[in-house]
Order: sequence, then structure tokens, then C-alpha cells
Amino acid sequence: MSRIGKQIIAVPAGVDVTVNANHVKIKGPKGTLEYTFPISIAVESKDSTLIVKRVGQEPEAMAYHGLVRALLNNMVIGVSKGFEKKLEIIGVGYRAAIVGKKLTLSLGYSHPIELIAPEGVVVEMDKELKNVLVISGPDRQAIGQFASNIRRFRPPEPYKGKGIRYLGEQVARKAGKTASAKE
Repeated sequence: MSRIGKQIIAVPAGVDVTVNANHVKIKGPKGTLEYTFPISIAVESKDSTLIVKRVGQEPEAMAYHGLVRALLNNMVIGVSKGFEKKLEIIGVGYRAAIVGKKLTLSLGYSHPIELIAPEGVVVEMDKELKNVLVISGPDRQAIGQFASNIRRFRPPEPYKGKGIRYLGEQVARKAGKTASAKE
């Protein structure tokens, strides 16, 4: 049995869970998320808990057991507390500007890069730290994917460390070329 799949999900107060056949709708103060899971998995809502069970012992059911539980747990946490990722922009002339839902990045290319945040994802500049983007919302997958798409435009390079990195990410630095002394 899956160690993760057999754990019970606690649903906090203020979060409403609706289970219909193989579809779950979770509604909370931060938003509403929906998920359709495979028919080899059963989700049961009792009191203020969610229980994920396998319908059979097929390999597909065993594979999805822990995954579905983890996704539902992330949904419950997302609609109650929310998730956030922070991206740090490092480099001379590298900057970001936000107007409405449109993010404009200047990363040393000949043109600015303009991105529109997906539905349910909020992008803001950190008020305390300079050049730090804060991406937040209830959907953990959408936040991670959007942060990854932004980072892909200018990943941190190993010589000077310039680029876009997750806040607190350690970048392996390389030594640059050194002049050899003539003998």
C-alpha cells in the first residue's frame, strides 16, 4: 500500500469539498480548484477529511494512489493558504515591470519579453527585496509552471551568476579563464 496514498487529508474550516463519481471540486477562501481523477481511484469525504482509496489492485491503481492523494492535498492547501514562488533577477540592466496581468521582462535581449499570467496566478514585485518577483495563487502546478517558464528565458549562468533564479537557489560557480605566466 502506498505510504502517501493511505494518509488522510484534513480539510480545514472554510474549505468546501464536493465529490461526484471521479470528479472533485474544492472551494476555499483563496479560490476554487477542480480535478478529475482516474476511475481506478475512489475518493471519500467524511466529516472534515478526505480519504483516497484504490478500487482494485491493478498496477495503474497502485501507481495513481499516492499521486491523487498528493494532488488533492495540494488543492486543499492551495485554496486555504495558497502557494508562492519567488524569482530573483540578477544582472546589470535586467529588470521586470508589471502592468495589470502583463509582465514585461528586460533581460538583455534586443526586445522586451511580455508574458500574461495564467488564470488564478498573481504576479507582483516584492516590496522589500529589489528585483524579486512573487508568483502566488491556489494552484501549485500553475505557479510552478509559470515560474519555470519565466526562468527559462535567462537561467543563471555559472561564471557571474547573472540570470533568473529561484530565491535562495545555489548556483554552482565556475572559475573563469586565468592568464598563464610565461616562463
